[in-house]
Amino acid sequence: MHPHTPQYAERLTAPRTWWALVAIVGITSALIVLPLGVLAMLGGLVVGSAAGAAGLSAYGSAQIRVVGDALVAGDARIPLSALGAAEPLDAEETVAWRSHKADPRAYMLLRSYIPTALRVEVTDPSDPTPYLYLSTRHPERLAAALSPVREG
Repeated sequence: MHPHTPQYAERLTAPRTWWALVAIVGITSALIVLPLGVLAMLGGLVVGSAAGAAGLSAYGSAQIRVVGDALVAGDARIPLSALGAAEPLDAEETVAWRSHKADPRAYMLLRSYIPTALRVEVTDPSDPTPYLYLSTRHPERLAAALSPVREG
């Protein structure tokens, strides 16, 4: 396998229903500037919709990838040699680890609309991060993609 070919890749896109919020932002923007005239209202609709779409697209563009000897999660790039055990979390454990079990030192790539996650220990003694919390729709597949690379 080529070293730049991802062994695992997932984009944490926002649910389709959230795009209705973009329409609401656009309509609200149009109504806010309606007193200034029809042209201003159309401008408000376009600008509000564009801003909402850009914000939602950026929020849903976070990615998790296992490429070569690294895990790339959002803006973080972690060598696989610095990772320990990976624990897939079901919906109940996902909520627990992003609330009362959470460690403020942990790296969290959190998307509340994704009901499952993966918790991966960080074993590098020079890194104060105890674990990675990664929202993922496929925690078992991500854990499987991490394990053979770390063990090999």
